[in-house]
Amino acid sequence: MSSIKELYDSGFQKRNKDHFAAIVRVAMSDGVIKEGERSFLRRLAHRLHISDHEYNTILDNYSSYPINPPVTYERRLERLYDLTRMVFADDEIGERQQPLLERLSVGLGFTPNNVKYVVAKALELVSFGVDFEEFDEEIRNMNR
Repeated sequence: MSSIKELYDSGFQKRNKDHFAAIVRVAMSDGVIKEGERSFLRRLAHRLHISDHEYNTILDNYSSYPINPPVTYERRLERLYDLTRMVFADDEIGERQQPLLERLSVGLGFTPNNVKYVVAKALELVSFGVDFEEFDEEIRNMNR
């Protein structure tokens, strides 16, 4: 019989794989994964505890995974915060990274009409080193 921890871990790992596959799908939306996107995906896979084998399997079969964007706005913000910190940690914010983060944010469920503003604000906040609570509050209140 499986322990609760094993059940939780397997469910958590499945969500990570599904989340990663959705991001790969977004990266492939223009038909190719560029080198910068590939290195970002590598780091993301590592952060999500996805093995090299699973990474390659997902890259080869990303469309076979379900698209499960975060259901709650809170989860969307958590994922946006994590992705923004990863992009910012590379110290390579530029012409390629911001559009990638914008595409990923649309994949998370942010609306295409305001994604540029949300991503710009997210990058600004992360550059100031804010914690998640402040990030959450600032993003939620940016349109007020």
